[in-house]
Amino acid sequence: MLQRLLAPVLLAALTAGVPAAAQDEPPLDTVMATVGETEITLGHMLVLRGTLPEQYNQIPPDVLFRGVLDQLVRQELLSQSHEGALSQVAQLRLDNEQRAITASEVIGEITGEAVTDEALQTAYDSEYTGAAEETEYRASHILVETEEEAQALVEEIAGGANFAALAQEHSTGPSGPSGGELGWFGAGVMVPEFSEAVTALDVGEVSDPVKTQFGWHVIKLNETRAKEKPALADVRDELADTLRRQALDAHVAQLEANSAVDRSGSDGMDPALINRFDLLEN
Repeated sequence: MLQRLLAPVLLAALTAGVPAAAQDEPPLDTVMATVGETEITLGHMLVLRGTLPEQYNQIPPDVLFRGVLDQLVRQELLSQSHEGALSQVAQLRLDNEQRAITASEVIGEITGEAVTDEALQTAYDSEYTGAAEETEYRASHILVETEEEAQALVEEIAGGANFAALAQEHSTGPSGPSGGELGWFGAGVMVPEFSEAVTALDVGEVSDPVKTQFGWHVIKLNETRAKEKPALADVRDELADTLRRQALDAHVAQLEANSAVDRSGSDGMDPALINRFDLLEN
């Protein structure tokens, strides 16, 4: 799968500047070099190229092509020169790498089948259609340091003082210069004490002093509205990620239920062992 994904993009990069007649894309098993009886193919080169950091994109294709091929040849020469079995740590790394690559293939198959137009529509309907209507709030506030200051402001507003003017004069918060205006926000976006106070107000009403971790607030609810539901196109990627995750979780759960998985070997072990890299040096 990784080879299939990388091939079109990387082949285009590797053939940049080559005459049109030479730009036919060869198959991945095209042999680029041999080391003894071992073949190094275009596929091997592309997979290695795909692991290189982004700064390698700045290297001219002819230099990069030769460098990748030389690296694979050198690795094969060194590999063939190795005598005996791999070290325990090297074998463990190889085991993990093979496990990860194989698992990645299965993940691609499972998650690729999970995202269909029908599944996306069903997920959208489940998430947004018929869901309880959410309310958004537009409020202003004046933030001061003490309850006494906040109470004095409440009394001034009750006496007819302009809320925005008082916010500009007294508020220590960043919204002070704009008259305390906070714009639109949903329930739960603000700290709990602030959210609770806002949702308890009627439009146009001013709260009593409200204490939060930031200080003392005087809050005015300016307006409310029903939160608009997003279009499917706007949440398609989010829903697709959810479908993939759900499909993978369900598949793994089924595999584990049908397999003899026994984690008892870890019972009683010190969790700090996970950081004992010195054990790999023994």
